[in-house]
Amino acid sequence: MARYTGPSYKQSRRVGFSTLETGKELARRPYGPGQHGQDRKGKLSEYGVQLKEKQKVKFMYGLNERQFRNLFEKANKMKGVTGENFLRLLESRLDNLVYRMGFAKTRRAARQLVNHGHITVDGKKVDIPSFQVKVGSTIALKEQSKDHKAALASLEATNKRVEFVTFDDSKKEGKYVRLPERNELNADINESLIVEFYNK
Repeated sequence: MARYTGPSYKQSRRVGFSTLETGKELARRPYGPGQHGQDRKGKLSEYGVQLKEKQKVKFMYGLNERQFRNLFEKANKMKGVTGENFLRLLESRLDNLVYRMGFAKTRRAARQLVNHGHITVDGKKVDIPSFQVKVGSTIALKEQSKDHKAALASLEATNKRVEFVTFDDSKKEGKYVRLPERNELNADINESLIVEFYNK
């Protein structure tokens, strides 16, 4: 299944959730896309509610179905709460941490930055967006990419970061210091519904 490359605003409106975590997508049109977006009414079934929750998170992190399912299976085999482990695995992806540190304004832009070979992890170039970053790893712009205009503009516009990463502006590098706590992640996500969806 190919990755979605269409408008992210349309995705957000379809699931009624800001996948960019800014709220801008739903500010002007808080209803579904298309000709009948405002007319769609009716209560979702239990399956429909679970599916919608899964789609919200999948769209937010920009994964295709196979990647999403494989990561869930990995979380399911780990000790602890499956839903929280799943969110931590999603947050530990390289493209997500590049976004969290401010190298890119969106996860999609972060994925492109990684794909094009501009990012290093502990000094080594990594061009795989799904790469699982270990706690304690340092993420930086490659030496030849220190003057990357889009990355520098994004860093300049970033004034707040999540607490599980640190960033050194002078070196243009950040560190993944610890796994995120559940209360540091999006409160509008109900990961237990995703667990129910896959455990049927």
